[in-house]
Amino acid sequence: MIENTISEIEARIGGAESVSAERKAELLKLLATLKIEVAALSQTHGEQADSIAGFAKLSAHEATRTEPNLHLREISNAGLLSSVDGFEQSHPRLVQIVNAISKTLADLGI
Repeated sequence: MIENTISEIEARIGGAESVSAERKAELLKLLATLKIEVAALSQTHGEQADSIAGFAKLSAHEATRTEPNLHLREISNAGLLSSVDGFEQSHPRLVQIVNAISKTLADLGI
């Protein structure tokens, strides 16, 4: 499930006309790392891993909409950041990747 969700995110970003090629490459690289980190997390914390992947999908959707909704983008971004709350000690790389994805999506300026 998690791999499918991240693959959907990759496809959404890849097809987003409103995102520059440079940003797409940056996001796709971060998503590749997220896929690895979330897969590892899913072995011990399946529901949390699903939440992270789900909020990442929502955040990508809101950031790449042709008609942006700032309020929904902020809510989805907050959910993404909250989904990794509490993993700073046990999975610092995961938290770092989610923070980077969240910042990149927020910086798209859409």
